[in-house]
Amino acid sequence: MSEADQIPAPVPEALNVSDSNGTESMNATAKFVATPEGTALAYGSLVFMALLPIFFGALRSVSCSKAKNASDMPETITGRDAARFPIIASCTLFGLYLFFKVFSQEYINLLLSVYFFGLGVLALSHTMSPLMSRIFPASFPNKQFQLLFTQGSGESKEEIVNYEFDTKNLVCLMISSVVGVWYLLKKHWIANNLFGLAFALNGVELLHLNNVSTGCILLGGLFVYDVFWVFGTNVMVTVAKSFEAPIKLVFPQDLLERGLEASNFAMLGLGDIVIPGIFIALLLRFDVSLKKNSRTYFYSSFLAYIFGLGLTIFVMHTFKHAQPALLYLVPACVGFPVIVALFKGELTEMFRYEESPPEEEGPKEDSSESEKKDQ
Repeated sequence: MSEADQIPAPVPEALNVSDSNGTESMNATAKFVATPEGTALAYGSLVFMALLPIFFGALRSVSCSKAKNASDMPETITGRDAARFPIIASCTLFGLYLFFKVFSQEYINLLLSVYFFGLGVLALSHTMSPLMSRIFPASFPNKQFQLLFTQGSGESKEEIVNYEFDTKNLVCLMISSVVGVWYLLKKHWIANNLFGLAFALNGVELLHLNNVSTGCILLGGLFVYDVFWVFGTNVMVTVAKSFEAPIKLVFPQDLLERGLEASNFAMLGLGDIVIPGIFIALLLRFDVSLKKNSRTYFYSSFLAYIFGLGLTIFVMHTFKHAQPALLYLVPACVGFPVIVALFKGELTEMFRYEESPPEEEGPKEDSSESEKKDQ
């Protein structure tokens, strides 16, 4: 897809609204002081949760790029999309900020809760589906279903919805719906994280950069966006604290004292996971294209992400101020693989690597086959 508005709207826009809150205390009170153990547990858990969707989402993106089913095909981000992305994200973020200033926060969050309930159920169901396929025994009666919605009749009939699913998908949907109701009623942080992890994994799996240059444009633009909205204004932090939706991962710093009812959270925006994650997933697919049975660029960028996120937490904890995580993640995730490519003499090859949208690959193959037949 070549246009930004063809990227699935809820995923990138919603994620980027939160993508530079970094990690900070939320719902903090003057009376509560996190213990060193509680702080270490919270930040360690956030790092671990951030790594899960990047690692597994990148692995799933490899098979996703070869998918033939239309519902499983990725959305490809081009250079033009990447250049416009920070502008779209900024407009969305500032629009939300104005909404929270003008309208009642309670009613806005009620609408957002219902909206993200539907998205979360579908995202979590899609995330669980491969796991459920392995868990169910071969003897399980797995029936196939098709949801078809058309417009018109006869030769002018047009398909609006054509969705194929099976019994295992229905089981996943039921489990996800239970989590959704739990989130809708209680807003519990565990339910929030289950939805957040599902959003992040789906984002890394289904959003593909077409080449490394596009990735650098996207990360560079959001680097500036991140720094400006966190250090230049209070917009990012205000929206993050007001926005009650699973677009951030949270973990309580007072878990050891209050158990599952803890309420003093450290948080990490999903954009700080998805944006570097789709670049790391691209490097994994580049590794696969080299056919050398090594994952050098994937592991170097993955380790760079761990380093960048650790540095973000260290600076945030030292200066007691919200940090734009992409300030540290972008140089690390781009710089480390580039240095590795320079040492290996593969820098030109890395930047020449190109991925075409699945719908563009089909006609090319068909035309080449027809030329062979004509010859």
